[in-house]
Amino acid sequence: MRNLLSITDFSVSEIDELIAVAEDIIKNPEAYQEKCKHKKLATLFFEPSTRTRLSFESAMLSLGGNVLGFSDANSSSSSKGESVADTIRVVSCYSDIIAMRHPKEGAPLVASMHSSVPIINAGDGGHNHPTQTLADLLTIKTEKGRLDNITVGFCGDLKFGRTVHSLIQALARYKGIKIVLISPKELAIPDYVKVDVMDKNNMCYEETRSLEEVMPKLDVLYMTRVQKERFFNEDDYIRLKDSYILTLDKLDNAKKDLSILHPLPRVNEISVDIDSDPRACYFKQVANGRYMRMALILKLLGIK
Repeated sequence: MRNLLSITDFSVSEIDELIAVAEDIIKNPEAYQEKCKHKKLATLFFEPSTRTRLSFESAMLSLGGNVLGFSDANSSSSSKGESVADTIRVVSCYSDIIAMRHPKEGAPLVASMHSSVPIINAGDGGHNHPTQTLADLLTIKTEKGRLDNITVGFCGDLKFGRTVHSLIQALARYKGIKIVLISPKELAIPDYVKVDVMDKNNMCYEETRSLEEVMPKLDVLYMTRVQKERFFNEDDYIRLKDSYILTLDKLDNAKKDLSILHPLPRVNEISVDIDSDPRACYFKQVANGRYMRMALILKLLGIK
């Protein structure tokens, strides 16, 4: 039985295979509409989510399967003190596969140790978000035609941004990737990502506080919001929340084929004026997330 807890659980060839299946789903959706007939996906969201939860539910329904679960820890037995292990043991009896989001890092790993069905990590604290990474990879591949020899800028909250950490882990395994890290020093990428991922894989990277300075060299710009829920001190959040706001004038020196990604939700870090710019890809990312989750569900359930 396979789980997806981290993007590194899958080899590059397996990721490429998932992308190929997702591309086929886009072209031939009707061929997949009954692939998961009589299968059940449980969505256990101990932390609020709109996009990710609905994306998983839409993916399973598009495959002809069914969905059960909860969208808030307060509506589950964890509010009574039930452990993650016990919750998973119970839900495993009702479902064929589980997608789980939890505010504590490592909770999906604990879940996988007690589950009799595959576990998908739908985000654990500031740690990992591998299915968002799959959506990101499909979007980059679709827009650029490749996943190697590109320069990717990550801007905003790089300290708590689990989507950033996961995508860097994935890109580390492709050739010719250059990373540009754009953030205030308080929200800089954690040292463990530098040491364990970028340095270990001999990745070419630079850190800067100026988005405008590095804009001309970027093929992909990955914007992130400053996440209020990850801060212990509200004063720090207020001081940093508007650090980087992408406006049309900041794109003056950008490449004409720049791809702008954002895992959403957006607060104000990308001006709505950019939404109609052909370089804006963040709503395409949303659609791609559903296709990649469909491909992932099929793989973990062993359905061809």
